[in-house]
Amino acid sequence: MDALRTLLETQPLLTLFLTIALGYVVGEINIKGFSLGSGAVLFVGLAIGGFAPKAAPPAVLGTLGLLLFLYGVGIQYGAQFFRGMTTPEGLKANAAAFLGVLGAGGVALALVPLAGIRLDEALGMFAGSGTSTATLQAIIATLKGDGAAVGYSVAYPFGVAGPILCIYALKAILKPKIEQPANQVIELAEITLHNSEFVGRRLSALAARLPPGVAIAAIRREHHNQLPSDSLMLRDDDVLLATSTSPEALKKAAAQFGELQPGRMTSHREDLDYLRVFASSKAVVGLALGDLRFPEGVSASIVQIRRGDADMLPNPELVLEFGDRVGLLANPKDSKTMRKFFGDSIKGTAELSFISIGIGATLGLGLGLIPIAIPGVASLTLGLAALLLLALWLGKVRRTGPFVWSMPLSANLVLRNFGLTIFLAQVGIASGPKFFATIGAQGITFLAYGALILLALVLITAALALWVFRLPFDTTAGVISGAAGNPAILAFASRVAPTDKPDVGYAMIFPSMTVAKIVFVQVAAALLGG
Repeated sequence: MDALRTLLETQPLLTLFLTIALGYVVGEINIKGFSLGSGAVLFVGLAIGGFAPKAAPPAVLGTLGLLLFLYGVGIQYGAQFFRGMTTPEGLKANAAAFLGVLGAGGVALALVPLAGIRLDEALGMFAGSGTSTATLQAIIATLKGDGAAVGYSVAYPFGVAGPILCIYALKAILKPKIEQPANQVIELAEITLHNSEFVGRRLSALAARLPPGVAIAAIRREHHNQLPSDSLMLRDDDVLLATSTSPEALKKAAAQFGELQPGRMTSHREDLDYLRVFASSKAVVGLALGDLRFPEGVSASIVQIRRGDADMLPNPELVLEFGDRVGLLANPKDSKTMRKFFGDSIKGTAELSFISIGIGATLGLGLGLIPIAIPGVASLTLGLAALLLLALWLGKVRRTGPFVWSMPLSANLVLRNFGLTIFLAQVGIASGPKFFATIGAQGITFLAYGALILLALVLITAALALWVFRLPFDTTAGVISGAAGNPAILAFASRVAPTDKPDVGYAMIFPSMTVAKIVFVQVAAALLGG
């Protein structure tokens, strides 16, 4: 055992990656739907740190990992975050989660005089109950102690399991009616125009009367398919190729303008053919569809955008992202040109710009160094919270001139999950000796304190969201997930409420509550840490 301990303490990188590997093995252990996931890396790190006290890699390595995690979160959720801060539902959701965070923080601070625990340990339990590694880093940087990591590791299991159990209990008690939406897929309909009201009028007049969510992708006239234009004068027996994600809307359009006669257009592709390409070129990614300019001499129409597992009807404001699959109608002779224009590279959808990441991270870290004066608290710096805020803004704007800030989803997930894993491993190994010393001295009382803080966070958030702000259950599940923070909670909420609202709620809440938790602990440390 001494030889193993010596090996771990003299080879910190080996120890780091051993911790990551063993952590994910433990994290995959599933007990009745509950698993620690990436959080298990922290506990394995604590065990290894307790066994080999001098094995911890440099702290800057953990900070780098957290930087990658926060930057990736901001880039992915920027647009949803700013929408959530402006819509009535988003404001209510953020208010519920914010008051829940304040309630949990108040309970944590109350434990300092009532239970006689140290401030850094209490704030660490607050961070652990909210599974916020960024908050833990802020406490460590502010108070310069290892008690925060101990409190974090004690409360973390409750921070993962508690919200899952609460969401399960709320559904069992309330029995909400949640209809699982069908996958959004664009349907086609060939409508032969017979309505005399529109014969001899421009296509724009017909388009203005289309049912919501229906668009005209092409027109067939005199045995030739052609792209639509607002100035085209309609004739009797023109065939309109209508698209929509709603079959009912297509049936309504057919009844309004003529009759359904499938096969007259789609079986003839000599003039227009359907082409699907990947958006991977920096020349198009980050641009709104209305700003795209096709190569000279090429006439084409975008009829579909598939992002993830959902189809979206094109509109001028829709911004292309890496990996979008773009459905086009174009002349077959222009297929090669259009593939080159959009990039059409699967490999390209997994690449990212390290120039953009370097500039974004530099600006974020620089902003985090600027002191902010708060009356009665002197001044504080946001640190990595400033980086998160900047990344959220960059994720909203997507590109600035030649700089494309957005990343392919696959690359984003790998970057931020790897960063989070490095941080948890480094902090766990460094905090292991103190963790076991504290648990040996305090026993089960620390576990009870962690559960108490977690219950304050979840119950206050749930009560406000459901009964004060009257948010739907599936939205509330996402709000609880965002306030608690751990993606495992969101995964459970999405199974319990199988709509897109948990994902949207999480995206609206997680970034703002991460910042709120960081600012809370910094203010508390400035006021009480002296």
